[in-house]
Amino acid sequence: MSEEQTTHFGYEEVPVADKQVRVRQVFDSVASRYDLMNDLMSMGIHRLWKRRAIELAGVRRGQRVLDLAAGTGDLAQKFAGIVGSDGEVVMSDINEAMLVHGRHRLVDEGVVGNIDYALANAERLPFASNSFDCVTIGFGLRNVTHKQFALDEMFRVLRAGGRALVLEFSHPVVKPLAKAYDAYSFSMLPLMGRIVTGDADSYRYLAESIRMHPDQETLLSMMEQAGFERCRFFNLTGGIVAIHRGYKF
Repeated sequence: MSEEQTTHFGYEEVPVADKQVRVRQVFDSVASRYDLMNDLMSMGIHRLWKRRAIELAGVRRGQRVLDLAAGTGDLAQKFAGIVGSDGEVVMSDINEAMLVHGRHRLVDEGVVGNIDYALANAERLPFASNSFDCVTIGFGLRNVTHKQFALDEMFRVLRAGGRALVLEFSHPVVKPLAKAYDAYSFSMLPLMGRIVTGDADSYRYLAESIRMHPDQETLLSMMEQAGFERCRFFNLTGGIVAIHRGYKF
């Protein structure tokens, strides 16, 4: 285990033990308006990013999928439709408010029968080794205190031939876009957060946490360190978002 005493919470340096609590407070605060804010912040483009992640996952009927940091269940819902009644999707999140909100949404939309729910920490997954065909984490890895631990756990629970996908905000590769993105992130996101959820600070944290997240090449190296092979990343919207994929052989 890491001997670090502090870690980052956005741009702030905090005790390691405090980060998980503070991240939980962020998502407790925004859970009920999470989907609305996603649509507003990305102008709906997040749906295209998730669609591309689902395509790259290559999930098939009858397979078993683990969706970490599942939030309100966008990815889990799509995977449940793909794997069918012969397969299973486990929708997992460390935040109870988000998981409950997501479960209610999926039940209301008739997604039942092949989906289970797990309140779990991505750094210490309560699942047997070699038990999933695909593991995904969408817009959640940047909130994990020890990202390498989470990647190690994703590798552990995958079966041979399985693949992991990390869908996450990343680092724009075009300088003019990066400048415009910074201006938008640090001015408009907190403003929208204050108007829609009454919480500007959580969306200021969002902007800061994105900047503190490893860049594309660094995250690729971290996946390789965890044991993944044939690792690649796919930049979306000029690198504002990236999908990293790796296989376990």
